[in-house]
This record gives sequence, C-alpha cells and structure tokens, in this order.
Amino acid sequence: MRRDIDWIRHDDLPTKSETMTLAAAGFIVAMLSLTVSAANAWLTLLQPGTIRMVRPSLMAFLDARGSDGPKVWFRALLISTSRKGNVLESMFVRLRRGEAQQNFSFWVCGERDKLASGCGLYVGNTGIALNHHFMQPKDGSRFEFLPGDYLVEVFGTVVGKPSPIVLAKIPLHVTDDHAKSLKDPEENVYFDWWPDSARYNAHVVRRKEQPELPDFLTGLLGARPSQREP
Repeated sequence: MRRDIDWIRHDDLPTKSETMTLAAAGFIVAMLSLTVSAANAWLTLLQPGTIRMVRPSLMAFLDARGSDGPKVWFRALLISTSRKGNVLESMFVRLRRGEAQQNFSFWVCGERDKLASGCGLYVGNTGIALNHHFMQPKDGSRFEFLPGDYLVEVFGTVVGKPSPIVLAKIPLHVTDDHAKSLKDPEENVYFDWWPDSARYNAHVVRRKEQPELPDFLTGLLGARPSQREP
C-alpha cells in the first residue's frame, strides 16, 4: 500500500519541461501586466499631448472698414489630448485666397466683456470654449475682403513644441454681395456651420450700435475706441 501511494505522488509531480513552461508563462504574464501599466501611465500622466480644436459652428469677417481694420472672429472649443493639459502660447490666422495670403497675428480671446491678450491660455483635457478675435498688426498694410473662395488656417503655438501646429483649415466663400457689405463699417458677414450639408452658410448682419473695445485693446492697436462684434 505504501509503494502505491509513493508511486501515485511521484507520477503527479510536474516534469522539468512542464515546470519551465509554467515559469515562462508566468514571466510573460508579468511582463504584459508591466507593459499595460507603463502604457497607462504614459497615456494618462506622462504623455505631453497636444491641442485640438473643434470645428467652429459660427465664424465671421468683421469691421473691414472700421478704424481697427478687418478682423476674423470665431467661437471654438479647444481641448488637450494630455490628461495634465497644455498651455497655448499664441494663436494666429492665415487667410488664403488663390495665390494671395494674409496673416492676422494679433490674437485676443475670452468672453464678450472679459477679453485678454498676450497672456497665454491653459487648455485642459475637458476643453475650454472661448471667443477668438484675430486682427492685422499695425504695420501700415491694409487687407480687403474680395469675392472668392477663402481658406482660413488656424495656427497655435503650444509651449514645449518647436513650431506652430495647424489647429484647423476651414473653407469659406465670399460672394460679390458679401464683399460689398464688408465695405460698410456697419455690416459684417457671419458664417454658420450646417452639419446636414457639411458647409458654412454666409449671411450679413447689420449692427448700428455695438459695445466699444476695451481701453487696453484700443491702446495696443493704436486706435481710438471703436465698435466691435458681440
């Protein structure tokens, strides 16, 4: 009886090859677990990430004949792909029409009565929606909105990135009537995004009485207080 028990126990013991297989399997599982943990830490805590911009549902070409010169305006959601967020150092817009192009490099952002310039913007992973205003620098040049197809390129400089990144490329069309309206200081052209047709629809908005630009902004622009969009 004793010999039978010893024989059964000896037969149940794993062989050397089985032991090595089990050890290798355990090692592989441990390495996979470590890889998953490292990837999760990278994606959630260490990844520098970047900034993305949601397509604006409303844009506008403004004040083409105003004292501050033409402006590009839109309201958009900016969002960081990093859990810890990113800092946007600056933004600018480039308008392309055929072979011609014009940069609008003076950037102001915020809400209607709380605009700020030159202070940077923190963008978290939950996003931030603000109004963005872009104007020409006061270098003596003068831009005129002419009829035709435009490409609005939005650029942003993210802290830690060597060069500006492209946040959006938005095609817009200005008709003869729209271009004529933009020569009137009291008329602006707005572009509404129509998701069902995947295009922007332009319309003219006439505003005779609008709030003035903040004093600090008119000082920076070197112009007297003037009208601006809401």
